Amino acid sequence: MPTTEFVIAGLETDDDLRNVMNAIQDLPCIVFSEVSLDTGAATIEHTAMLDEGDIRAAVEAAGYPVVD
Repeated sequence: MPTTEFVIAGLETDDDLRNVMNAIQDLPCIVFSEVSLDTGAATIEHTAMLDEGDIRAAVEAAGYPVVD
């Protein structure tokens, strides 16, 4: 099962974390997701029907830039 990892900038509060998690969980084919409020590190397991670009786009549409 594919795993996507990246860092999300701009996470400062629990509300920010909740917004990002909701954006990720609203996508189809998400199996597991974890985002650290402290570091912004995100780990997302998903099926092959979803790719990293889709996940990044959802996070950025929620207002949080993805950095490498």
